[in-house]
Amino acid sequence: MSLQMLIGGKLVGGSRKLDVIDPATGQVFDSCACGSREDFEDAVTAAAAAFPEWSQTTAEQRKALLIKMAEVIEANMELLARTLTQEQGKPIPDAQAEVGGAAYFLRYYAGQEIPVEVIEDSEDRRIELHRRPLGVVAAIVPWNFPVLTAVNKVGAALLTGNTVVVKPAATTPLATLEIAALWKDIVPPGVVNVVIDANDLGDALTGHPLVRKVSFTGSTTTGSKVMAAGSASLKRMTLELGGNDSGIVLDDCDPEVVSQKLFDAAFANNGQVCIALKRLYVHESQYDAVCAKLAEIAKAAVVGPGSQQGTQLGPVQNRVQFEKLKALIEETRAEGTIIAGGDCPEGEGYFINPTIVRDIADDARLVVDEQFGPVLPVMRFADIDGVVERANNTGFGLGNSVWSADPARAEAVAARLDSGSVWVNKHGDIGPDTPFAGAKMSGVGIEMGMHGLLEFTQAKVINCAKGVSV
Repeated sequence: MSLQMLIGGKLVGGSRKLDVIDPATGQVFDSCACGSREDFEDAVTAAAAAFPEWSQTTAEQRKALLIKMAEVIEANMELLARTLTQEQGKPIPDAQAEVGGAAYFLRYYAGQEIPVEVIEDSEDRRIELHRRPLGVVAAIVPWNFPVLTAVNKVGAALLTGNTVVVKPAATTPLATLEIAALWKDIVPPGVVNVVIDANDLGDALTGHPLVRKVSFTGSTTTGSKVMAAGSASLKRMTLELGGNDSGIVLDDCDPEVVSQKLFDAAFANNGQVCIALKRLYVHESQYDAVCAKLAEIAKAAVVGPGSQQGTQLGPVQNRVQFEKLKALIEETRAEGTIIAGGDCPEGEGYFINPTIVRDIADDARLVVDEQFGPVLPVMRFADIDGVVERANNTGFGLGNSVWSADPARAEAVAARLDSGSVWVNKHGDIGPDTPFAGAKMSGVGIEMGMHGLLEFTQAKVINCAKGVSV
């Protein structure tokens, strides 16, 4: 058990250990410190104690620290990527991209300014809107992009003058703990804390009276519990939750061109992406051709351990999700036609061959629920009004996409879709400069971009009289 938690500027071993499983083998390959309720209390207390001084630092001081934090990540790219692949499962190039993306996010935030907004400057008064830090931020991180998600939350919180307690997912804590150890000597004590649990102590953060904001990424079910836990103290909330993103392929697309893009949108990170394309609607004139091409691509995809050169799709990240997906595929056999995949490669690990299902009804569970894995249902449609209604007929509202040879035509359809993001002729294009928000049951608040940064601040209006003697 080599990796420890970061609490108050010190590495802490904790009172218990957490075994970490390599999803490519299904076997424990390492363990790390696992916290108690007291450890979580210590982390929040340390963050609260560090807040007064950190919140008074200048913007330039915070930006300089973010650059140092990015540099140490970049200097340890290969180590972090290898760890990320072994605990998460994704291929090494994808892990390298995630780690590099984390450093990029920090550098992006280091280049941002949050200006004072002048509401009025008249003869009688000057009204300014300032942005002040909130206090302690709890950053709760999922297992699909553990490094990028954690670092994104930390970067936004620190730039705006907050302190942070990060809680990684219990199945993917290691790379984040490695980063915490690298940051220990460059981040002021208590400004960033990283604590680990076994999926049993989340309420120690979400309900803690000293935590002023929760930034949570995860399932809708858990997100509703997080919101409830924080309601007593009226915590600020950013909840990036589940999605069941649709893609709509219009009748003027070339199946040979669009199908690879659709496959990549659906199966990136083995389909374990909140904004992955999870339901595909194809115009009846192109339906058979797109289905056939998707099946061809799926059958040719290289499935294997992320550490193996040439792997395109790694394992499902954990056994619980693996078993859920296998059961869903078995259920789907009676509801649609599996034209690729639908099985698991021989051997150990949580592998599922990329699966394409056609001729499936809209009320099938694979279509209604978020599968979060390498299984894609493909449905046909005949008219625009009907497919827009079908795409919108969900409690989710994270993202959608429309595909057409005529972008203006696609944009007209996009305007009718109920989701926080809609992409035209692409899917899942997000970055630190682009606001990202969920509609309906897919989230509360905004992440990334200036709108996302402002979610980490308290608005403060200063209203000054002019020409008044007192």
